[in-house]
Amino acid sequence: MALSIFYTKRAKETITLVYLSIQQKFGDRVADKFIKKTEKTIKLISEQPYMFKESSFEINVRIGLITKQTSIFYRVTNDAIHILFFWNNLQEPLSI
Repeated sequence: MALSIFYTKRAKETITLVYLSIQQKFGDRVADKFIKKTEKTIKLISEQPYMFKESSFEINVRIGLITKQTSIFYRVTNDAIHILFFWNNLQEPLSI
């Protein structure tokens, strides 16, 4: 049984920023392909929430790779997945 997915405000903001960045650099077709890959990754996470590695900075937060350039950070609870934010891996290293 797949877990429910919830998006934080920050997740909505960061996915928009990543999408617009891809769209600006590579065009609509590549940006739309990124969104489809993201949706597929989130579906897999809802079915197998522990498939990606656990973060080193917080318990129950996991980091999934969507593309070589983009990661998704999410928290697993007993009955849901909370998408925390998306990260452009080409940015400066994450310091939370």
